[in-house]
Order: sequence, then structure tokens, then C-alpha cells
Amino acid sequence: MPIPAIQARGLVKQFRRPGDVPIRAVDGLDLTVPAGQIVAFLGPNGAGKTTTLDMLLGLTIPDSGTATVVGMAPRAAVLAGRVSAVLQTGGLLADLTVAETVRLISSTFEHSRPVAEVMAKAGISGLADRRVSKCSGGEQQRLRFALALLPDPALLILDEPTAGMDVAARHEFWDTMRADTASGRTVVFATHYLEEADSFAERIVMVSRGRVVADGTTSEIRSKSSGRTISAEIPDAGADSWLARVRAVPGVGGVTERGRRVEIAAADTDAVALVLLRDLGARHLEIAAPTLDSAFLTLTGQHLPAGAVTDDGEDASGATGSQAVTA
Repeated sequence: MPIPAIQARGLVKQFRRPGDVPIRAVDGLDLTVPAGQIVAFLGPNGAGKTTTLDMLLGLTIPDSGTATVVGMAPRAAVLAGRVSAVLQTGGLLADLTVAETVRLISSTFEHSRPVAEVMAKAGISGLADRRVSKCSGGEQQRLRFALALLPDPALLILDEPTAGMDVAARHEFWDTMRADTASGRTVVFATHYLEEADSFAERIVMVSRGRVVADGTTSEIRSKSSGRTISAEIPDAGADSWLARVRAVPGVGGVTERGRRVEIAAADTDAVALVLLRDLGARHLEIAAPTLDSAFLTLTGQHLPAGAVTDDGEDASGATGSQAVTA
């Protein structure tokens, strides 16, 4: 049987500030990732994503539970070049040029991919002579990606890899990632851009309060949402009577008002549509299938601002993403 890229059982990690009650950032988390999968790691603020990734990289020691990556202890796998990471901050020397940085890190590995090759794959060949301090946030993320590719790792862990990139740069980054992972490299990435998870991941692992609350393909995750969403314009949306009529329909969930337009989550959207059109004179009615956003809300009970799931590199511990790991 092939060795899993990640095998985690019962991971627990608590943090304590002086005088505070302990905060359990990761609470008995189980996760198995077979070799060759591309997995998105989603969750709200304080979900435990970054803390979990830190434990898988050997940067944080679990209070209890076990974790192996590519069949090895996390830190040993990193030191052997079997695992690399692209994290949000740290790990770069501002006074070096981009090319100097890649050559320096390359020299720390016994076996390394050619510097020119990884720079080309990361799309930073044209930045070779630019000092790191003069690179944008997105360019620095591309540099971290190049560094992570140097040992030709079996497992690549990405924590908000496109942070600081504009839309075009994000698309270019994922095009590069698709090409690089075609050979079967395992990729696990945390992101707050839902379109990245939807279009790139083969599997989504959704985390809330330190535990896995959903695990499957995008379509499987969506199917766990509580029905569809119906929206319409109601002439007297400001009155109280319309809400009572809508609430009387069995299976109605959340109701949101946006001026004269209302959005209603419901198990039976046909029944809601009948009330809206026949009884309330609604216009411009639309019915939407379950989305990753709605599934997230259903499964985690969290607020989802502007269609994004993010922990901004911060777990319940308040700790930000650790520095880049390449050796």
C-alpha cells in the first residue's frame, strides 16, 4: 500500500497567554492525504488551519496525537527535502537579489533542481537582479514558491500562497502550479479565495474549531449545504408582514434584506417562490444552487464576508504564519 503524503491522528494543540484560559486551536484533528492529491484546506478565523500546517511541518509540536508526512516525522521530512512550504511571511533576506536568494538556498541542499529552472517555473526569471526589498508581496510569494521547488519535494504545503497577488498574477500562479503538479506531486493549500479551491483542488477539507467538519470533492461539499437560495424584489420589503409569510413556509433558513431585494435560504425554494410571486408580488426572482459559500456557512456556522473564507494567517492562538520552510 502506498505511503500517504500526510497521516495525522488526534492532533491537539493548545495555546495559553499569561493569565488566560487555554485556547484549543486544534482539537483532535484527523487527516489522511494520499500521495498525488491536491487538497484545499478551508476554514474561518481561528479554525486551526495554520496551526495544523505548522505541526505538519514540524514548526509546532502537538500536545497530543501523531503526524507523519511522506512516512517520516515532519521535521525530518523537511530536512530531507521531501517536504517544502510556501508560507505567508518571513524567510527572505531583504538585501539580497532574487537570484542570490535562490542560489543561497540551493546551496543548502545536497541535491537541488537547477536555479534557472525553478526561477522559470515560478515566473521570476525577469526579477533575477531585483533586490528582495524592492519586490511586491506577490513577487515575494513567487520567490518563496521557487525556493520550495528547489529540493523537488514530494509534498508541497502552501499557506495562502497567492496573498498579495492581483487577479492576473493569481491565475498565472495556478497555471504554473497545475503544470508543476501534473507529475503527481502532492499539494495541500490553505486559501481564502474560494475560486482557487473550487477550480484547482481535487478535494476540500473544511475545518472549524480545530476539527474537520467536511471532507470531499467540491460537489460533495456543496451537497451538504442546506438547500438553495432564492432572491427577489418585493415591493413592500420594508413591511413586517412579508417576513412572517416567508417564515411560515417549512424549511426556510436565513433571510437577508438588501433594500427592496431579499435573499432566502430554503429547502423547498418552489414553495417560497409561490409565496413570493402569488402573495407578495415579487419580481426578478432568481434561484441559485448551493455554493461553496453556503456550504461553509451551514457546516461551520460562521459569517462569510464577501464570499471569502480566510483566517488571514491567524489561528485562535493569535500566531501568524511561520517563516518559509525550505530546509
